[in-house]
Amino acid sequence: MLRRVLPWFQNGAFPLYLAPMAGVTDVVFRQICKELGADVMVTEFVSAEGIIQADERTRKYTEFTDEQRPVGVQLFGGDGERMGEAAKKIIDWKRPDFIDINFGCPVNKVVSKNGGSSLLKDCPALASVAAGVKRGVGGEVPVTAKMRIGWDDKTINAVEVCRILEDCGMEAIAVHGRTRSQSYSGDANWEVIDACARAVKIPVIGNGDIASGEDLARRKQETAVSGVMIGRAAMQNPWIFREAKHYLKTGETLTSVPLEERWELVLRHCRLAVTSARYGAERHAMMAMRARLMAYCKGFPGAKELRQRLARVESVAEVEDIAAASLAAPESVPA
Repeated sequence: MLRRVLPWFQNGAFPLYLAPMAGVTDVVFRQICKELGADVMVTEFVSAEGIIQADERTRKYTEFTDEQRPVGVQLFGGDGERMGEAAKKIIDWKRPDFIDINFGCPVNKVVSKNGGSSLLKDCPALASVAAGVKRGVGGEVPVTAKMRIGWDDKTINAVEVCRILEDCGMEAIAVHGRTRSQSYSGDANWEVIDACARAVKIPVIGNGDIASGEDLARRKQETAVSGVMIGRAAMQNPWIFREAKHYLKTGETLTSVPLEERWELVLRHCRLAVTSARYGAERHAMMAMRARLMAYCKGFPGAKELRQRLARVESVAEVEDIAAASLAAPESVPA
């Protein structure tokens, strides 16, 4: 099968992906991470059925700006034909750079609908979904996949699944080095990720426990992955993309981002969220932002008290007051 080489892997590039995370990687956060050095974006996952039914709320999850390219829209579902139909609709609405299939989500509401990581237990069904999306897209844009290494530690089948996905026409695969049963606990298994990268000819993107430039450099050196995907570390520290690229280029670790710059980004994120069409009224936007704000302030001086206050905010003005009080405190550098 003749395969195109995705542009972001050409000429020896080693792209840094922002991992798709439900409730986190919306259009605003992707913009911030892009500005800080992320190379490739993937939207929050969307339901194929929601897309087919033209559900307006579902459609909002597919929004992106041209500045965020290359960007892919991630779909989940258990019916290959319906998934292919949904993918075609997305391409017709607003042509993404690729369609990504979710074979990794561990949450029950996705698994119970035969989506996400549940398909790792049924390779024929997984192949049907991958082939159905590839057929539905018809070569208009590339199709990629994101998966976990298996359902549990007794059924780690990532290498077999990667070969199936390659045979079905996937043009890159992101592998999260945990099983579904692990969820987000324990350590990511990079030995399995490396085995996947060596088993197929398409790019494999490694995902799991990348929290610094040193982590990134080690995985690049010690494994055969073609890129790395960063998820939870970016929630607290979106500067990780800038820091990781600097470390790869120079071998030096950048100094910690000053508290003033951190609060400046937090406030900018709040203002962008309020003006985004995603959330509506300011109060709703800020309620949706609460978990994000608490993630940002991890490591700030007085973080425990900050989290308690940020968990109740309903306006940008409240966050501005909290930021001003934090910056006026004697300690001015995050721990």
